[in-house]
Amino acid sequence: MKSKPFYVVLVLSVFGYLFVWANTPKVSKYGPVELTSKSSNQDYDKMMDVLTHQRCMNCHPSDDIPKQGDESHPHYFDMARGEDDHGFEATNCNTCHQSENNLNSGVPGAPHWALAPASMAWEGLTRKEIAERLLDMTMNGNRSHEDLVKHMTEDDLVLWAWEPGIDANGRQRSLPPVSKEEFKEAVENWFANGAIIPSK
Repeated sequence: MKSKPFYVVLVLSVFGYLFVWANTPKVSKYGPVELTSKSSNQDYDKMMDVLTHQRCMNCHPSDDIPKQGDESHPHYFDMARGEDDHGFEATNCNTCHQSENNLNSGVPGAPHWALAPASMAWEGLTRKEIAERLLDMTMNGNRSHEDLVKHMTEDDLVLWAWEPGIDANGRQRSLPPVSKEEFKEAVENWFANGAIIPSK
């Protein structure tokens, strides 16, 4: 009978060991950290593949002159930024660019058509520099991360890139190299993971 406390202690020790063992983090549980980093870089790359495509870059010039076409030539008719990013009073952007593409003339259109603000000029910048400018609230229109996600995944003018219509010669304009849904997902994931700009 004297051995009963020994067995009680033994049983409790075994259960205690099993409990600790079951709740001890395994090395394998930390594997996704590396995957998350790789995934974040992939999201960044997809996002930047779109932002550096001419559909976006044509409206983010460094010289106040909007660009046109897949070859990004200067806008016809000597169009320029003007005081409010909408051209000049007599030749306002909305004189030709309506809220949707004109299939007869080939003039592209989307709501609030305009050049991106001069502070968001991306032309000639590296991907890293574009990302830094995108995140800088003094240069991005005072947008928070949440505001940027909303802008980049919901704004009709941004999403126009995937519905650019035809040009004046009836040719379909090229699309960004990433699908619209992949781009949205990449943007959401990149910001959700801290909007980290890869060092390389």
